Amino acid sequence: MCIGKIASIYDSLGVTEDLVAKNNDQTIDQTINALNADSNGLIFSNLVDFDMLFGHRRDPEGYAKALEHFDARMPEILDAMKDGDLLIITADHGNDPTFPGSDHTREFVPLLVYGKNAKPGENLGTRGSLADIGQTIADNFGLMLPAGKSFLEEIAK
Repeated sequence: MCIGKIASIYDSLGVTEDLVAKNNDQTIDQTINALNADSNGLIFSNLVDFDMLFGHRRDPEGYAKALEHFDARMPEILDAMKDGDLLIITADHGNDPTFPGSDHTREFVPLLVYGKNAKPGENLGTRGSLADIGQTIADNFGLMLPAGKSFLEEIAK
């Protein structure tokens, strides 16, 4: 299930459902709806405002407010999660709103992982590649990709 612009990024290949969301709030709402639905699989959401409105526009104050707003809504997402669900928060590239220019920047991206059945406080370190996230998701569904190192066992209780 894809929320926001994800389906268009992947040309809808492998997409079972494309839920429309035009901003962060709509994406959060659709993510909660998807978590509450009777479904099983990957929910892939894109919080586009961080990138489009604040990162590329180099608006650190707007970025900070958007982070605070997302943080305030996070309990809604966590409450909708089931025992076996795993939440992974990351970015597809750096986009420091204080850096000159309007293109992507080169800093590392965050990797926050939460699950009711996941080990709390596990330091996943600096990963070798974003492919580690894909491999972890694949591992969760009993699949293997040609790249990346799964961290699923590192967070298992």
